[in-house]
Amino acid sequence: MEDALNISYKNNGSYPVVIEENYNRLGSIVRDMFPELKRIMIISDSNVSGLYLDTVKEALSGCADTVTGFVFDAGEESKNLETVNKCYAELLARDFNRRDLIIGLGGGVTGDMAAFTASSYMRGCNYISLPTSLLAMADSSVGGKCGVNYQNYKNLIGSIYMPSLVYASTSVLRSLPDREFSSGMAEILKAGLIRDGSYYEWLISNFDRIMDRHTDTINDMLGRAIEIKQYYVTKDPFEENERMILNFGHTIGHALEKFFDFAYSHGECVALGSIAAAYISYKRSMLSDEEFYEIRDMFVPFGLPISVDAYDVDKAFEFIGHDKKNTGSGLKFILLKKIGKAVIAKDITAEEIKEAMKSLIVEWD
Repeated sequence: MEDALNISYKNNGSYPVVIEENYNRLGSIVRDMFPELKRIMIISDSNVSGLYLDTVKEALSGCADTVTGFVFDAGEESKNLETVNKCYAELLARDFNRRDLIIGLGGGVTGDMAAFTASSYMRGCNYISLPTSLLAMADSSVGGKCGVNYQNYKNLIGSIYMPSLVYASTSVLRSLPDREFSSGMAEILKAGLIRDGSYYEWLISNFDRIMDRHTDTINDMLGRAIEIKQYYVTKDPFEENERMILNFGHTIGHALEKFFDFAYSHGECVALGSIAAAYISYKRSMLSDEEFYEIRDMFVPFGLPISVDAYDVDKAFEFIGHDKKNTGSGLKFILLKKIGKAVIAKDITAEEIKEAMKSLIVEWD
């Protein structure tokens, strides 16, 4: 596919990422990739399935002998092993094997669930991602990470499993609630902050067209965000070193997500975590006053929070101890050397993190 971005990984493997306005090309691409396909199962949630499941089934007609759907209750609370077990049972009941195809149709929760199911069913079967949220298109559908929550820990059980294809239909973004669209913008702004300062400035300059969901602007925006993620995934597919830079804003962001019991969306917490990480960078004289306050304030026009009401910072900090980015040698933390250049810090202290978390508390007169 000449018009597709290609995400590479170890052993010279790769998969295409296709950005289209609709699902019109999906069937022909799947037929070319899997000419003798017998069964397809589309995993989706109760919100997305009502909007797009029939459309995708129609697009895939003729691609396999049977095309079926598995629908679970929408929401983060469904992202667990119980839902995965129900999906296993459905796959077994329909005689699915490793040569068949699982498709994830939905946002980040669905993508994680469907990919984890595909990675673990019969030790791995074919998988395609059809992301329907901006967050999933720009970030979670690319790179192969997948998993489910366990108790109060996000994505604690999972794997890295590459899809055969990521196909993003940008027309579905028109039905995305404003808060969910803004949530996706946090990961896109992050991409500019860690890798490409000119792209970050382009996002700021085009925020009106972006928030109006102008098709050409959205396509350009997604293309560059995916290229940035592609850079890190290709160099370090299993997050052994440089790919960790993609976690900018996530260490504190995940802690806040858990502390507030997911009252804030993932993107909202990434925005807050990014501001906190920028604050530490500023305090270490890596960022100027002007750079820090620009980073903080520029989340606002994209509908993202830059502060929270008073909360128990010490208790929230405890969740960082269980973050997946911790290693036996301590916590690795991503800071900004400048806008467009991130670095891995290995000497971060608990005091610095707590001070940054306190800096997020809104000050009332």
